[in-house]
Order: sequence, then structure tokens, then C-alpha cells
Amino acid sequence: MVELSILELGRVRQRSDRRTALDEARMLAQHAEKWGYKRFWVAEHHNMPTVTTAATSLVIAHIAAGTQTIRVGAGGIMLPNHAPYVIAEQFGTLETLFPGRIDLGLGRAPGTDQLTLRALRRTPASAENFPDDVQELQAFLAPVAPGQQIEAVPGSGTQVPLWILGSSLFGAQLAAELGLPYGFASHFAPQSLDPALQIYRERFKPSAQQAKPYVLVGVNIIAAASDAEARRLATSQQMSFVGMFRGARDLLQPPIDDIETYWTPQEKSQVSQMLECSIVGSPETVRQGMTALTERTGADELMVVSDIFDPQKRRRSFELIAETASQDICAQQ
Repeated sequence: MVELSILELGRVRQRSDRRTALDEARMLAQHAEKWGYKRFWVAEHHNMPTVTTAATSLVIAHIAAGTQTIRVGAGGIMLPNHAPYVIAEQFGTLETLFPGRIDLGLGRAPGTDQLTLRALRRTPASAENFPDDVQELQAFLAPVAPGQQIEAVPGSGTQVPLWILGSSLFGAQLAAELGLPYGFASHFAPQSLDPALQIYRERFKPSAQQAKPYVLVGVNIIAAASDAEARRLATSQQMSFVGMFRGARDLLQPPIDDIETYWTPQEKSQVSQMLECSIVGSPETVRQGMTALTERTGADELMVVSDIFDPQKRRRSFELIAETASQDICAQQ
């Protein structure tokens, strides 16, 4: 049966603050653990006033310290922004503190704009080294080899599970070549979903970490008591995507009754393309949507994004999603 996990950005809401966003993320993880979610990942993004997960390893520690069993990790670390050795030290430390619970998803994109990339002291050309950097990181997390002069402490021997994350065919090819699990970011870039998964499965080479292909698919799911209520809650996310096209960096806004009054036809088209892989509605609508997506992709796991303004309604959305999946499994049994 398909597993469910959560992707978290620690979004700051209007009339709220950054500390509250981080604490709400930790609270959500605590609830997710009880509801049966497998993983709780946070993503590295920079220079975005509404996103508080830039210092990704620190946020992972904050969330892992408040939970007991759920896997916590990066979805992902944008490796071109960092030296692999430093990431090995950071995630080796996390694995040492929270053994058997840490995942390390790796992305090739910068997770920010070109101006901020310069502030990170990285060049766009760093992305070209991504395959080599992944293997270097993997080596630092492996047991120390004879004659090895540079050791990640802690880090060596922890063998933190690595994932390749992406939204293009490049990541699929690399994950297949290295024999690593693959996560596709269809929650904001769904256009290459099907061909990427086909390439990954066809070219997959078994590795010490992964004997067979494992596919994680990102999906926006917003659940509520009715389709109408869920569609209204979804307007907060839609307005956030409109803001990207307008060059606005607004905090997460409350939902509105009529999204048609907010966006232009062109903005509607652009946002609709990015959010094409979305399931919005009542539990029954969500059940049908998750079933269709799983049958289409053969996904082993769905990584759920549920951007809702009200934290209580957001938690309820994730609870309904878990209940729906659980009921579906019971029905099949």
C-alpha cells in the first residue's frame, strides 16, 4: 500500500511570526506521527519571507527532538549550495542524535534566486558537479576506508539514506544510475512526472542502499468536510503562487471566497499548470484523487503538501488525508 509523508516549509502566516511557524511545524509532526505518516521532511529555500526552513538541518533537529518515531529529513538539501563534507557532518550529527530516523534528500537546484545564490558564495556552475558531490557525500557517510585521511565526525559510518529529488529527467537518470530512491516534485512542477518515472524505473541499477526502484511523488492535497470548503482553503496556496509571478514575497494569506477576482487569466493558467498535480476536496474526492494518482504513477509513497492558512484546519486536512488512506486500506483488506 502507498505510504504517506509530509513536506513542510514552515510557512509564516499573515499576522503571525517566524517562531510560531517553526513551532507549528513541530506540532504538526507530532500529530503526523500519531496519524501514521512515515516521514516529515523540510525543504531548503532561501530569501523567502514566508519560508522558515532555510537552515534545514537545524529545523530537522527541532522537529526530531519533539517526536519519537516518525522519520525526519530534508526534502531536500540543495547540495550545490554546500560542501558535501559539511552536509556529512551535519546529517551525521542528526543521525547520531536521532538514530534510524534521518533521511537526506538531495536537490540540484539552488532553492533561491541568482542574487541570493551569490550571497551563498556559490556559482551557478556548482550545479554541474552535482553527481560527483552526491557520491562524495555518500563516501563521507560510509565507514572509513583504509588510508582515508579526511573523516566526517560524526558522519562516517552513519550511512544516512540518500534520496535524489528533482523535477526533470536529469534527477531520474542520476537516481537510476546510483541506485537511490527518487522523489519527483510534482507538487509544483508536474510536467515531466510520467517520463521521469519511466526513465528511473527502466534504467535503475541496484545498489547497496536500494535493491529496487522506489518512487516518491509530491502532491498537493487539501481536504475538508466538503469540496466547496476545501476549494476555499486552497485559495491561500493559489495566491502564494500568483505572488511568485508578480514578484511579491507576501506571507501566507487567509483564504478568499472567489479566487477569480484575484488572478488574471494568464496568472490562472500559469498557476493551474504548476498546481496540476493537486487533489482538493472532501474525503471521498481525496480518496478518488489519491487512488488515481497512485494508479497512474505506481508511486510507493506520496509526499503531501497541504498549504492552509489556519493551522487547526491544516492539521485537520492532514488528519482527513490519513483517515481516508487508512479506510481505503481496510476496504481492500
